[in-house]
Amino acid sequence: MDIHERARIRAGDPLAFGRLFDQYARAVYNHAFRLMGDWATAEDVVALTYLDAWRLRERVDLEGGSLRPWLLGIATNASRNIARSARRHQAALARLPRDEIMPDFADELVGRIDDTGRLATIRAALATLRRAEREVFALVVWSGLDYHGAAEALGVPVGTVRSRLARARGKLQKLTDAALSERSESSEHSARNREPWSGSGQTKGSRTAAVRPAQEETP
Repeated sequence: MDIHERARIRAGDPLAFGRLFDQYARAVYNHAFRLMGDWATAEDVVALTYLDAWRLRERVDLEGGSLRPWLLGIATNASRNIARSARRHQAALARLPRDEIMPDFADELVGRIDDTGRLATIRAALATLRRAEREVFALVVWSGLDYHGAAEALGVPVGTVRSRLARARGKLQKLTDAALSERSESSEHSARNREPWSGSGQTKGSRTAAVRPAQEETP
């Protein structure tokens, strides 16, 4: 981003901010979802990120490259604040009588995600990381920032980013490998114990045979 565009953003030019949104909103949204694990919450993070960016626009340096690290840093802080509020909310709900708690339909959102089993495994593994490790992993591995960009986003030295990422990768590798291996063994066990399909006595070419999966028709 050139100095003129940065100057427009610092001055609060609505058109410049519109271009900033168009350019990085998807990256902010993806980063927020990876941290929060919820589509609706990720949308809230995007909104808060750009509101804070507008409020903090005078901190934009006139010289520099992409503003993506700056925005992802704001998004990380917004995610922390939302997570903190959610914990307080859950604690308040836990103090209510059981019959006053409204049902939670957030799990329905999982149906929008491909390969939900693997995602659940990865998210469970991420939950075991320290928050600082999880944030570095999300910025570098998922959002594609280099070490310097992640350091700028989080306001920490580059060496800190390197060490946190190394710890996160090591922990995640062990946890996801173990969990996925366990799921695979469970699936294989279920497949071995599943009763074979048996026909209903209809002749070849019958309606039953016509609707059988293709893989069952192979010799």
